[in-house]
Amino acid sequence: MPASPQDLDLRRLAIPAFGPSLMFGLCEGTLLPVLALSARALGASLAVAGLVVALVGLGSLLANLPAAALTTRFGERRAMVGASVFCVLALVLCLAASSVWLFGLGVLMVGLARAVFMLARQTFLVEAAPAHLRARAMATLGGVHRIGMFAGPFLGAGFIHWLGLSGAYWAALVVMLATGALSLLVPDLEPKAPAQGDPLPEVPAALQMLRTHRQVLLTLGVATSLVAAIRACRQVVIPLWASHIGLDAATTSLIYGLMGAVDMLLFYPAGRVMDQRGRLAVTLPSMLIMGASLLAMPLSTGFAGLLAASMVLGVGNGIGAGIVLTIGADASPAVGRTQFLGLWRVITDIGGGGGPVLLSGLTAVITLAGGTLAIGGLGFVAAWMFWRWLPHGAAGVREPVRS
Repeated sequence: MPASPQDLDLRRLAIPAFGPSLMFGLCEGTLLPVLALSARALGASLAVAGLVVALVGLGSLLANLPAAALTTRFGERRAMVGASVFCVLALVLCLAASSVWLFGLGVLMVGLARAVFMLARQTFLVEAAPAHLRARAMATLGGVHRIGMFAGPFLGAGFIHWLGLSGAYWAALVVMLATGALSLLVPDLEPKAPAQGDPLPEVPAALQMLRTHRQVLLTLGVATSLVAAIRACRQVVIPLWASHIGLDAATTSLIYGLMGAVDMLLFYPAGRVMDQRGRLAVTLPSMLIMGASLLAMPLSTGFAGLLAASMVLGVGNGIGAGIVLTIGADASPAVGRTQFLGLWRVITDIGGGGGPVLLSGLTAVITLAGGTLAIGGLGFVAAWMFWRWLPHGAAGVREPVRS
């Protein structure tokens, strides 16, 4: 059967758009399971080791606006090549670190590089993907990163078996060298020339962009920040609740792996539904399902109950693949798009970093069950916000704000 024009469009984008994201996800997936162990091996306490792991997200948050400026000035290809070199230096620093603070600096640098990769590929796809395929392209971008994150621990485990704990960093270093080489082959988008006689459009500064687009940033931007918070919390809630009900580490890993597998299988169907039926057709059920599964999790008392709640949570997250990227792309202006997406990523990264902090605080003040219920409630708040400000139906997916 011959490939459809839609399939050909996405295949044309496969290597330039999705290849670097897959590779960087593989690098992250290789590193994340061992960061805390490496910090502990350097003498860090449990609290400091947790802080070191959080430095990846903090670095990404801090770098979003500088990454937008770099990408705008030098183009996506050179920005990604530079980020690859920067990340290689970060990994060398992690390998050579003799103190936990020097190691933490290397981890922070990995987060800084992450912001460049994610922003450059999102900007590329907004311009390169046909409008009728935008949600599928964005969902696939998020999906291939998840695939890399899923496969990374297995790659790292092989190198660790061969070289010890440092093997994970050698594996990530090899992946980043390959990522830099791949990025060299990625073409930059040609800037769209203005009509003859038209002045070149002035790219607005970040503060001007914030003022101009404050409505969408304070409505849908906040809603997608809640999505990021819930997604980040699910990575914490499952192991904590598993420990609370007495499950061992192997069983917990099995539950988490099965949830991740379900999550990965759904990203392309989710994008297809968004393209054909509108963004609300996916965002609303995704948030309702994730919220309900988190509300049900404290009711589980054993393996079967936690597995069921986690699988439902994976379904909710899977069908919501790409919603943060897609809604941000829909809202972005033609002039200053990279700066806008940098602001968008700042807001969503605040949610991703703040969610686990909120969960931790609620757990300390009340209980783990109470904190989990509160995070589940955020899913229903996000669902209401999407219902209020996203267009209903497929018409108008390009303009996401409703009055």
